[in-house]
Amino acid sequence: MLDHDASGFLRNGAPHRIVSGALHYFRVHPDLWDDRLRRLRALGVNTVDTYIPWNFHELPTGEVDFTGWRDVARFARTAQRLGLDVILRPGPYICAEWDLGGLPARLLAVDGLRLRCADPAYLAEVDGWFDAVVPEILPLLASRGGPVVAVQIENEYGSYGNDAAYLRHLRDGLVRRGVDCLLFTTDGAQDTMQQGGTLPGHLATATFGSRAPERLAVLRRHQPEGPLTAMEFWIGWFDRLGAPHHVRDPKETAASLDELLATGASVNLYMAHGGTNFGLWAGANHSGAHPCDAGYEPTATSYDYDAPIGEAGELTEKFHALREVIGRYVDLPNLPNLPDLPNLPELSELSELSELPGFPGGELPAPPPRLAPRRLDRPTGRARLLAALGRLSTPVRRACPEPMERLGQARGLIHYRTRVPGPRPELPLRIDGLADRAHLFADGRPLGTLDRNTPAATLPLATGPGGATLDILVEALGRVNYGPNMDDRKGITRGVAHGQQLLLDWEIRPLPLTDLGQLPYEDAESVPVADGDPAFHRFGTDLTAPADAFLALPGWGRGLLWLNGFLLGRYTAEGPQRTLYAPAPLWRAGRNEVVVLELAHHGEAVELRDQPDLGPTAQAPSSEY
Repeated sequence: MLDHDASGFLRNGAPHRIVSGALHYFRVHPDLWDDRLRRLRALGVNTVDTYIPWNFHELPTGEVDFTGWRDVARFARTAQRLGLDVILRPGPYICAEWDLGGLPARLLAVDGLRLRCADPAYLAEVDGWFDAVVPEILPLLASRGGPVVAVQIENEYGSYGNDAAYLRHLRDGLVRRGVDCLLFTTDGAQDTMQQGGTLPGHLATATFGSRAPERLAVLRRHQPEGPLTAMEFWIGWFDRLGAPHHVRDPKETAASLDELLATGASVNLYMAHGGTNFGLWAGANHSGAHPCDAGYEPTATSYDYDAPIGEAGELTEKFHALREVIGRYVDLPNLPNLPDLPNLPELSELSELSELPGFPGGELPAPPPRLAPRRLDRPTGRARLLAALGRLSTPVRRACPEPMERLGQARGLIHYRTRVPGPRPELPLRIDGLADRAHLFADGRPLGTLDRNTPAATLPLATGPGGATLDILVEALGRVNYGPNMDDRKGITRGVAHGQQLLLDWEIRPLPLTDLGQLPYEDAESVPVADGDPAFHRFGTDLTAPADAFLALPGWGRGLLWLNGFLLGRYTAEGPQRTLYAPAPLWRAGRNEVVVLELAHHGEAVELRDQPDLGPTAQAPSSEY
């Protein structure tokens, strides 16, 4: 059991320091949980921290699922078997650069519902989530022999609001349902954030990545006694589309960690292993004052985070630098005692970690094998998206465009079609309330694109005597996951105008793209496509055995990439990442299928590479730490 007194943490009554690493089960293929947790344990941490995203577990049917990839109990028991305690952060809000901060998109379709406050409609939804998730947590609690030593009440609430009644409702909901472990809050190391997010009588923790004495002094002002904890000590940073890949110097990171641990504080390294925003789960940030303002920044598919354990399990220079620092303050794991690891010499017998025989850095076997590079030159089939709409979706009629959420759609694309009367001279087409990027067509001819970050932009359109069919295909990127602009509905939220006239009477097709089995593929040579004409391209390749790979699309524009029916994520020529991670469990011996949905500029081939390329790098601004 984990507790604390005026001086610090106690584990089963003995003084204890938490040295934790964040690793999110939902960003790692479940067949790789054991591998990544072993690497985490080898780093020297004694605890693993993970969120539980509500929207990942709640299915489109409304059922809540805790099986397969969503089996958080299996993840926690695996950690326990490897000697790790577990910290759980079950929401309802998690941030985590995850779509809508883990909240279900359907909440945005409820008229009048206000997120993350004591609004009765929102609290009723939260209670339903707690009714589902807490029974999964209870058997994992340390009081019942499980690994879970602490549970978070809310996440960085002081960065959003200051509703103490809301925080009490969450706390009471956890306790009333049987959660009897240490409860805590997490907020930025600023007075306003600590004021808004802490709850008297419960452990307060802070988030930061440098200048530890200064940040911990802020925390101490709001928590006069008890353990000091950096619940998110940022040792890297996430990437957004169109910006460089963030990195943080390993030596500087290690020095900042040393400074923190020298104060006697506990720590959770965020992220120890970042993983991947598979599918369409990546969130977004927004620097504007209003959701319709410019400043929208979608997060990349890779969540490598420049972590010590790389996206594909690599043990990096930062791994060794941080491990050396951790070893100054807590006992490093006795590697031969880890289950199923080879009988390696004691670390104390060696002068350098790299001298451990047979394994990079000495901690673990080499990462799983990688596929030999190859090029997939010839598509085995092609299908134009606009021609395949009838196979992909059933239309609904509405007088005005409506956002995805009101049509029961959470992620993907959405298509709007109407008639523009004619004849008309060239007039500007304008979309009000666009989220996030629109591809426009007149009678099937590409007109161009509009983007939410240029809300005043227009495209010219003239029509002949018979008018024209206007098609608008909207890409929904990640929902805002942090700050005040979380009411981030996708699609078209207000309307479309031609000149000064609103266009009405719309056919709308939600395109979640969860099943591509009905696509009418034809021979690629018989389906020519031009840039701006969205199309699916199917490629095939044969393997003797599965292995890790990195898929690259040089010469392509932007779109989505599937492997054997599993959506790896988004890609874009604007970067930063130039490859998408395709872990071994997604491949199979024999025939494999790769499908590319290209929305802008059609390339010629898909490349399988044996090394990741996350793009040109830049040091993350010091203000982000």
